[in-house]
Amino acid sequence: MSTRVLVVDDEQSLAKVVASYLERDGHEVTCVFDGLAAVDAVRAQPPDVVVLDLGLPGLDGVEVCRQLRTFTDCYIVMLTARTEEVDKLVGLGVGADDYLTKPFSPRELVARVRVMLRRPRDVRGTASAMQEEPPRLFGPLAVDVAAREVSVDGRAVEVTRTEFDLLAALSARPRMAFSRRQLIDAVWGEGWVGDEHLVDVHIGHLRRKLGDDPAAPRFIRTVRGVGYRMGEG
Repeated sequence: MSTRVLVVDDEQSLAKVVASYLERDGHEVTCVFDGLAAVDAVRAQPPDVVVLDLGLPGLDGVEVCRQLRTFTDCYIVMLTARTEEVDKLVGLGVGADDYLTKPFSPRELVARVRVMLRRPRDVRGTASAMQEEPPRLFGPLAVDVAAREVSVDGRAVEVTRTEFDLLAALSARPRMAFSRRQLIDAVWGEGWVGDEHLVDVHIGHLRRKLGDDPAAPRFIRTVRGVGYRMGEG
């Protein structure tokens, strides 16, 4: 089955070039050129991936991403012409899974989408193991890998696909210190190339959702000079 990709960019010529590369890679592609049309298009026919420009006129990419995350967990790749780190962090903070800075190679974007769609959904290795496994418990935090659900003190916590996959990877081997690269390989896939500090952004967003204070963490600890691990002490 072909996967559906929605390309959202007000630069129509760029959107069409990107679409042609994605179509040659076997994806079914739709292009829209403003934020409101993007939200409507996703509601009408949910895609697997949204390629979303940050600098849209009117309803910008951040707000589009924020609205999409209220009703879909499709993968979102943010495109930005601004190189300031704040733009990247804001985009990821509202639920984008990855980003590319313009100008970029359409081939690189296609490769990112391909790797994203291959991302392992089961960090334990097999679907059967995932179905049989009980929720992983870390004090009041429960990570149900089979149901892809997270709760704290019995209260459901809404997380994105990427946030859940990071939590699943960390919780699969409690107390193991994962480097950023190891987490990228586990979640984004070994073929992913980019700024490894995007792991920090997603971890920060996940901590806020879990109510986990980095200064006195209950769930996700920073291991100085290495990366992150689950568990206290």
